[in-house]
Amino acid sequence: MRHVILGAGPAGVIAAETIRKHAPKDDIVIVGDEPEPPYSRMAIPYLLMGNIAESGTHLRQDAQHYPKLRIGVRRARATAVDTAKRSVALDDGSTLAFDTLLIATGSSPMRPPIPGIDLPGVHPCWTLKDARAIAQLATKGARVLQMGAGFIGCIIVEALAARGVQLTVVEMGDRMVPRMMGPTAGGMIKAWCEARGVTVHTGTRVEAIQAEAPLRVRMSNGAQVGVDLVISATGVRPNIGFLENTGITCLLGVLTDQHMQTNVPGIYAAGDCAEALDIASGKMIVSAIQPNAADQAYVAAMNMTGRKARLNGVTQINVLDTLGLVSTSFGDWQGVPGGQHVELTDRKADGGRGRHLSLHFNGDVLVGCNSVGWTDHVGVMRGLVEGQVRLGPWKDRLLADPTRLMEAYLARAQAQEAHALV
Repeated sequence: MRHVILGAGPAGVIAAETIRKHAPKDDIVIVGDEPEPPYSRMAIPYLLMGNIAESGTHLRQDAQHYPKLRIGVRRARATAVDTAKRSVALDDGSTLAFDTLLIATGSSPMRPPIPGIDLPGVHPCWTLKDARAIAQLATKGARVLQMGAGFIGCIIVEALAARGVQLTVVEMGDRMVPRMMGPTAGGMIKAWCEARGVTVHTGTRVEAIQAEAPLRVRMSNGAQVGVDLVISATGVRPNIGFLENTGITCLLGVLTDQHMQTNVPGIYAAGDCAEALDIASGKMIVSAIQPNAADQAYVAAMNMTGRKARLNGVTQINVLDTLGLVSTSFGDWQGVPGGQHVELTDRKADGGRGRHLSLHFNGDVLVGCNSVGWTDHVGVMRGLVEGQVRLGPWKDRLLADPTRLMEAYLARAQAQEAHALV
């Protein structure tokens, strides 16, 4: 059999290695559209910090890793899929026939419609090519403006601060990390960054970038600033445009079932471009985080080799370190209609670092939570949300004192696991 994998990121590599393990004689081809060996985008901030070299971003360090496993790695980009002929058209004019296909094409940065967005000195932070350009401009003391303070944006903030730049962050939302944190938590992260010398404008848009000084940025709040570098971190979208009119069902991403299979038999999806069931909300979501991508890739690969595997679902999992302040977000952190909610905030805790904990319930199940500066029970919060643990009387105890998460987990999750084994 021939297995074609579109995408050379973590999902594509994990899938290829899994297929090879269970189908030693099959033909495997990974198609990636960047010139570098398969690498992890999540390692790019560490590259910018100087913690690793470019080779440290590579998913596998042995240059002969893929040849040894007889996994072909081809540089090209998919332009179309013919589901009837079972073939993929590539941008070099060639086609690849397949018996099974994995769509793991990831996502790409969104380009905000701002005058000047194409000027030299304006870059996303998504590829190794981007990282090289940013490293040349983001030298110590350089003036840098970053558009976007979401999850990815805050990781970039960490890297830029390590480089000693003068940093300004502009976020359209009313707080930092608005898709991960509530108002209190997002406000605490903003205050933390400002106390460490970062200028943060929330509820603000960049209206124009002009080629002056060498760049001048005009904002919706009337402020203007001269900078040496603009970084665009305003979100990403799945790379699924080439699937138009193929018959493969796509919503926000490529729609999959519990086997990571699409509506077309033998065609699967995984990673940032895949849409899968969210455990906490029961909705189909695109969960663009590497742990979920790895699980999806494994399940898809097992099914591609004829071995049955199921993904129970994905969870919205975010753990973020912003200049030393750790924050987390799990599940349906905004809560559900009719659900109960409790918050605990101590802005003076931990030497002024502050702590915040927010729990949301649906009945007696913890469906989502936020925390800032609260690292004691991160694994417990994730376990309760992912496990859909019935808390019983512990729900009311947590409403009275949300810090008793470990006690609740030991009392209810272990009991639920024991009951499941009976």
